[in-house]
Amino acid sequence: MNHSKFYYDFDRNKEMTKKTEDRKQMPVYTGVLKYFPDAMLEVSKCSYAGQKQHNPDKPLHWDRNKSGDELDALTRHLIEAGSIDTDGIRHSAKVAWRALANLQKELENEIEKRK
Repeated sequence: MNHSKFYYDFDRNKEMTKKTEDRKQMPVYTGVLKYFPDAMLEVSKCSYAGQKQHNPDKPLHWDRNKSGDELDALTRHLIEAGSIDTDGIRHSAKVAWRALANLQKELENEIEKRK
């Protein structure tokens, strides 16, 4: 599995990961997946549909060259929240995907600024 540069930088950041209590403050499974299992499944469907649309011949990955207007796209889908897009994916799932993409980029940019 390919993790983002942020993931590796974060993992190597001894200030954040050296203490057990610090790691316990990042409960990905119990604090995200267990809270929102159905929503995470919908977001994964969105990722898969996007892959089939933009790169059907390649393994699932985030092609950042295809679209970088996360907040504009998020807003367009937010306007239609509660309905299904023409590709069969919920607009709300696309909102969540774009929000996660935007957050990921913010975190990566923060790491880059610290270097």
